Amino acid sequence: MKVMEAKKMLTPVQREELIEALKARFERNMSRHEGLSWTDLQSRLDTTSGEECLWSLSEMERTGGEPDVIGQDRDTGEFIFYDCSAESPAGRRSLCYDSVALESRKEHRPAGSAREVAAAMGIELLTEGQYRHLQSLGQFDTRTSSWVMTPDDIRKLGGAIFCDRRYNHVFVYHNGADSYYGIRGFRGALRV
Repeated sequence: MKVMEAKKMLTPVQREELIEALKARFERNMSRHEGLSWTDLQSRLDTTSGEECLWSLSEMERTGGEPDVIGQDRDTGEFIFYDCSAESPAGRRSLCYDSVALESRKEHRPAGSAREVAAAMGIELLTEGQYRHLQSLGQFDTRTSSWVMTPDDIRKLGGAIFCDRRYNHVFVYHNGADSYYGIRGFRGALRV
């Protein structure tokens, strides 16, 4: 017998607190989303499909990501959220890249992997291009680093890539996918 996964929903109080936090952040950081209105976003969040997205946004918030709108897809109308915390989200650090890397570690294994934690949260890791776009909106990861989606040809060889900002430049690095560090986490993206 197949067990159905419980629907991920917030209580009315959790929903109200999250909406208030998102609205305050949206209004404080208008330069990240010029030309977009909170009213339009609120309407989108109030739809039925918005419930699951709200749960994912609450997970981004709970783990320290400080999600904020960075744009809107002109074709679909979806609002695009990225983790906009100054440093890589504290609740998502010390993770290797993916489950294959996690299983390959025989000792000193991390608690999990960035790809699987992101999937459980209902979000996706930023790509290198998305990470660079985020950095055009401010200065992020000046003391930490973040795993980003790794191209298959690099991953097949055992590597993974991560990014940070140092010396007022965005850097892309490589590491073994099974590595993990206390200052490396991941940033996610969500479309609502």
